[in-house]
Amino acid sequence: MFDNLSQRLTQTLRSVTGQARLTEDNIKATLREVRMALLEADVALPVVKEFINGVKERALGTEVSKSLSPGQVFVKIVNDELVRVMGEANAELNLAVTPPAVVMMAGLQGAGKTTSVAKLARFLKERKKKKVLVVSADVYRPAAIRQLETLASEVGVDFFPSSIEQKPVDIVNSAIRHARLQHHDVLLVDTAGRLAIDEAMMEEIRQLHAAINPVETLFVVDAMTGQDAANTARAFNEVLPLTGVILTKTDGDARGGAALSVRHITGKPIKFLGVGEKTDALEPFHPDRVASRILGMGDVLSLIEEAEHKIDKEKAEKFANKISKGKRFDLEDFREQLQQMNSMGGMMSMLEKLPGMGQMAQAAQSAQAEKGMMQMAVIINSMTPGERRNPDIITGSRKRRIAMGSGTQIQDVNRLLKQHKQMAKMMKKFGNKAGMAKLGRSMKSMLPPGMGGGFPRF
Repeated sequence: MFDNLSQRLTQTLRSVTGQARLTEDNIKATLREVRMALLEADVALPVVKEFINGVKERALGTEVSKSLSPGQVFVKIVNDELVRVMGEANAELNLAVTPPAVVMMAGLQGAGKTTSVAKLARFLKERKKKKVLVVSADVYRPAAIRQLETLASEVGVDFFPSSIEQKPVDIVNSAIRHARLQHHDVLLVDTAGRLAIDEAMMEEIRQLHAAINPVETLFVVDAMTGQDAANTARAFNEVLPLTGVILTKTDGDARGGAALSVRHITGKPIKFLGVGEKTDALEPFHPDRVASRILGMGDVLSLIEEAEHKIDKEKAEKFANKISKGKRFDLEDFREQLQQMNSMGGMMSMLEKLPGMGQMAQAAQSAQAEKGMMQMAVIINSMTPGERRNPDIITGSRKRRIAMGSGTQIQDVNRLLKQHKQMAKMMKKFGNKAGMAKLGRSMKSMLPPGMGGGFPRF
């Protein structure tokens, strides 16, 4: 997400950061480029106008003229305006009510509403330690009810059964009674979607909302529809008291126009981003972190939080102890590291959150790095336990067998063994404090040409 916008803005801002003094003339061209970058990202025109005016007003004010590095202050102003447009701070769910806290999900068909219910259920169960019940009030699509039941089983939360013969209000009221009896903390309600906004749909969802009085009403919308996502959310908000928005399919949206437009147009905060198809692919929306990511400055806080929740701490500690004692880094360890990286969304997801790694992430994407990681795991799985523990015994005949078993070529096996050997050498240095500086240089030398690491310089 934001790939195109991030690239344009970082290039544009480089031209102004070296300025000893900012004037209306020397920021005019920069602001024009910023404006074009936002419009190309499908940001709504009113949002673009307000953003540019805000940046211009602050850039020509006293806070820049008194600074020793006006160019860098200008970048900070752009960052602050991005944060302001997207909503200042993370807006958490309000669950501080007498249980069960009822959360109603609304949205058009195909936006990923049912999947988002499952993702949110998993988030509340694992991160907030809540006992969650889910129910489907979509009486028009039997498949939606079955889908939610399957997803509830997958994420390990309770499912309240419903059928197309029932009325949505009766279904949800029954679910609320059941939740009270079973001491559930949260009830998530999936509602019917439509292919387009119509009166019948709005009237039905308005009546359902009035009958159950949810503490949160979240609008689920597809980020790939750009500024139309914000306009659709506004239309819903006019008839339904929305409390927030879940922006889905952001992993497939390279522009980011929806994220920059929703708050301004609807007045409602984006609370979560859907960042993939898996049930753990839901992130709380932090405007300050997203702004930092857009400007190529990374999002280390989100990366740390993700690591805390998704990395197996016991395995990580065991691996760290092994390496610190100078024991050999074998192919079992290599496979384990690949699996840990995959659990955090893969290499692309991690690189995007590291400062200065935006370009490297794009290079990794063009080189199909994710596919390469999956291939490496398949090759390792085709080896015997003995081969994984002692790669030195893998000679010609064994390589042919491993290649055939993994559906790859011998050169792929050779490439894996070479990469493992390089990593083993680096890991060996972890046990030696004097070798840490050399380790950093070794890792830097392994980066592609022109990507020697370091923080971005505007």
